[in-house]
Amino acid sequence: MSAPLARLVVVALEQAIAAPFATRQLADLGATVIKVERPEGDFARHYDAHVHGLSSHFVWANRGKQSVVLDLKDEQDRTMFDGLLAGADVFIHNVAPGSAARLGIDVERMVRDNAGLIACELSGYGSGGPRSDDKAYDLLVQAEAGAISVTGGEEMSKVGFSVADISAGMYALSGILAALVRRERTGEGAVVRVSLLDSLVEWMSAPLYGAHFGPGQPPRTGRRHHGIAPYGIFPTRDGGTILLAVQNDREWRRMADVFLGRTELGTDPRYSTNPDRISRVDEVEELVRHRLDQLDRVDAVELLSRAGVATAVVNDLAEVWELPQLRERGRFTTVHTPNGAVEMLVSPFDISDAHVELGPVPALAEQQSALADPPRGWRATSRR
Repeated sequence: MSAPLARLVVVALEQAIAAPFATRQLADLGATVIKVERPEGDFARHYDAHVHGLSSHFVWANRGKQSVVLDLKDEQDRTMFDGLLAGADVFIHNVAPGSAARLGIDVERMVRDNAGLIACELSGYGSGGPRSDDKAYDLLVQAEAGAISVTGGEEMSKVGFSVADISAGMYALSGILAALVRRERTGEGAVVRVSLLDSLVEWMSAPLYGAHFGPGQPPRTGRRHHGIAPYGIFPTRDGGTILLAVQNDREWRRMADVFLGRTELGTDPRYSTNPDRISRVDEVEELVRHRLDQLDRVDAVELLSRAGVATAVVNDLAEVWELPQLRERGRFTTVHTPNGAVEMLVSPFDISDAHVELGPVPALAEQQSALADPPRGWRATSRR
């Protein structure tokens, strides 16, 4: 058994989250990922010091990689960089467009000069257009893409994790993999371009289309679903929090009978269809809330399950870390870092007959000595 991307060599001129997250997936799948860092290192190394003194963002997005330091403005370092590129299958960068130009990073030229190379460029707003050269951090893109406008309740809210960076990283990954499949068939290299804005707007398509072709900007509904009832977050007697979802009228009748203990509400014309329930959503939620005031979280979940109502516990992050559904399926493993071993989630990829071993988180310039002999040091492929 071997890793799916064994012997694939990736050179990554990357920082922060979007590109590092894409290349971490490649590393998880067995690729050799050479992370080229500036002399002071990827600034994400210093976002926080939560994981044994290391940044949680950096540990998450950079396991399994090799780290070298190169100053691309230095002639000797640039020669080393070009040597790495000559032995690479994939090049990826998320340097800002202006900085990339000053460093001579031109993905079109790289593909012309290196037959079969897949070169991926991540940017904030894409090439061309009035904002192509602007800084584009995750929350800025959340704002531009409309994600903040539909998140929250009475007040708008950001999404609670780096959704723009992650969406772009996943599209970079899928674009690279698609280009590699085509290269396997045709021998052709490719330029792959991904922007944070394009990626997140794609994820916003359902509310965007609904607003454009329908009634306009939807209201923010906070803890409840905008178009189905009852579907939302509710407290329980013991201070717990659950989410329950009734998807159709049959489930509502079952919920009224088994959970609410009031069979007549299932066919009550005020609540019998979903449009009826939405029009009286406050009344419907008060019925649910009154019942949950009598139940602890465990009992509420058990009773809702008996009624056939989809239910989830609203876990805090400490509860997620110990979640039985993850623990009993072996979704954690040990990964080594410069400051000691840490427990991490395994890759979501589950490919039959494929052996994937998660590599360590590199110290800055940990593999610098291998630059003296890149082909042997990096296991470069003979893709030409």
